[in-house]
Amino acid sequence: MYMAYTTNPQMPRVRMDAVRLVRSGWSQAKVGRHLGYPQGTISKWVKRAPCDGRKTIPTQSSKPHHHPHELKLNIIDAILRVRKKHGRCSEVVHEELKQTGIVVSLSSVKRTLLRKGLIATRSPWKRWHSTFPRPTAEKPGDLVQIDTIHIQPRGETKFYVYTLIDLFSRFAYAKIVWRINTHESLAFVREAERVAGFSFQVIQSDHGQEFSSWFTENIGVRGITHRHSRVRQANDNAHVERFNRTIQEECLDRVPREFSSYRNALKKYLEYYNSKRMHMGINFLTPFKKIVETIPSY
Repeated sequence: MYMAYTTNPQMPRVRMDAVRLVRSGWSQAKVGRHLGYPQGTISKWVKRAPCDGRKTIPTQSSKPHHHPHELKLNIIDAILRVRKKHGRCSEVVHEELKQTGIVVSLSSVKRTLLRKGLIATRSPWKRWHSTFPRPTAEKPGDLVQIDTIHIQPRGETKFYVYTLIDLFSRFAYAKIVWRINTHESLAFVREAERVAGFSFQVIQSDHGQEFSSWFTENIGVRGITHRHSRVRQANDNAHVERFNRTIQEECLDRVPREFSSYRNALKKYLEYYNSKRMHMGINFLTPFKKIVETIPSY
């Protein structure tokens, strides 16, 4: 965004008032003396004034039309062509241009893509979530990952599946819902903790709006710490992402894409997953057997 040469909100109206005086018969010099502006300024306003009845002359940007060091059009075209061809990030576009003999700085590539709307910018309304070192899962509940799956049946309303997995025991839980928000997320964690039979210490999620600051604050009241996964660190949520794939391949993809069918299938599958399905990551035990090994009174 470029700053206008004046920020006075009354100037658009003042310019049009000056033009009206000129059109009513006043000379430009007289209007200039009356309003306190040079005659040359009044002349420019008259030339710019619309004739369609508008009441203001908008303030224009003070951005210069050209810059002595601006990128050549052929370089801009090359940047856009490489970006649209592969859809890769600015760093890859810059490296590919360099290998083809086009000399341009990385910052220029980023600015060009940003001006053309080809770079996603962070929303100014989205709060930044700080993170802390990922804890080691030494007992059930030390680190629990949570996520959501979006389901869009043909011709039907979209619904969602909350998923959760404990990294130590591989205990998993899932629930189908019509909508996702912070309140639904909190209710899901409460229900999962009750079904699991052990307390959660740390909940880890991505930066989705259903896991925003309200969720963090209210889950903290229950004595649970909320950790957001690190940006551009795909392995941070690897366990729950793998569970999402497993539950879709072994359960959801085998039933009709309907809310009621998913709900019934999930209930049966979770019983099998936690009590009968062996997991290589925990030496071919089931999640419930792994929990009993750690908590004999479970």
